Amino acid sequence: MSKALSLELKVPLLDLKGQYAPIRQEIRDAMDRVCDSQYFIMGPEVAALETELARFCETRAAIGVSSGTDALLVALMALGVGPGDEVLTTPFSFFATAGVVARLGARAVFADIQPDTFNLDPEEVGSRVTSRTKAVLPVHLFGRCADTAAVARAAPGIPLIEDAAQAIGSRDGDGRSAGSVGAMGCFSFFPSKNLGAFGDGGMVVTNDDALAETLRILRVHGGKPKYYHHLVGGNFRLDALQAAILRVKLKYLPGWTEARRRNADRYRSLFASLGCEEWVRLPEDVPGHIYNQFVIQVVERDRVRQHLKDGGIETEIYYPVPLHLQTCFQNLGYREGDFPHAEAAARESLALPIYPELTEDQQTHVVTRLREFFA
Repeated sequence: MSKALSLELKVPLLDLKGQYAPIRQEIRDAMDRVCDSQYFIMGPEVAALETELARFCETRAAIGVSSGTDALLVALMALGVGPGDEVLTTPFSFFATAGVVARLGARAVFADIQPDTFNLDPEEVGSRVTSRTKAVLPVHLFGRCADTAAVARAAPGIPLIEDAAQAIGSRDGDGRSAGSVGAMGCFSFFPSKNLGAFGDGGMVVTNDDALAETLRILRVHGGKPKYYHHLVGGNFRLDALQAAILRVKLKYLPGWTEARRRNADRYRSLFASLGCEEWVRLPEDVPGHIYNQFVIQVVERDRVRQHLKDGGIETEIYYPVPLHLQTCFQNLGYREGDFPHAEAAARESLALPIYPELTEDQQTHVVTRLREFFA
């Protein structure tokens, strides 16, 4: 690639227009089907998506909800989490992971991450379990499954809720589908996810029939039959339009996942060929990783990001402030230095573009520009 071309090349963080263009008519047909039916809340489209996603995730049931955040919230509600309870989770995740715990009046208890996976460290989990621990909430961050088997051994008898918001279609070291291992698995269909809706949407999957029924009741204000309430739930329903769009996209998800994995392999080859591995720590590749993000670690991260931006390359920082240091969680009593691996990840992590439509020229431009910074 010539220097002149590289100066003109733009690399967005995500190209949803590129994803939409080849399936535009299918999406429009699905939306028209819903509009013609005038059935916008729940209904046959949501039921069909639930059947298809339960099959995809290898679980007995899937329950569509209004967002990934509400998936986590209703899952905790189904376990009866409330004041006086503790939920053990990671400090290196999107805010919703701990925010839903606080909303229920429970206490988020954090454990540090493994520096090579960004996921919850099972040994840290074992040292923080107490008699008040009501659930453990591991996160499959950036599309790589956490070691849920080891987490379960560290917290025997305590329900696991898998935060699989970034991990639909990923598999763990034993080949099990994300979301199928714990008591429940929670997914987000935010537009930037590997399977993204045209707005908010989420799903809870489970192999427990009793939990599935409780989730279905909770998402409609706790009412069954209609207007008769034995539980206090919420309005956590999935829109039919979003379900119809997701049903179209779900057919393409395996191919998109393979494209993301190919792009991850290409990044590794480019980094090796250009001699960048001395300065850049790449994400470890394991079977089953779906690369919702391709997150590297670099010193002088903020300067590196600006250098890439000046070259027309968009990046993102996931996440600049770990949860235990967020202002709203000051009452939990954590301090800087409590979770050094999570804090190092917050200082050094940088997500590069990894979407399926990314071209070889674009990836070469990304790595070449990084090499220029360290030259």
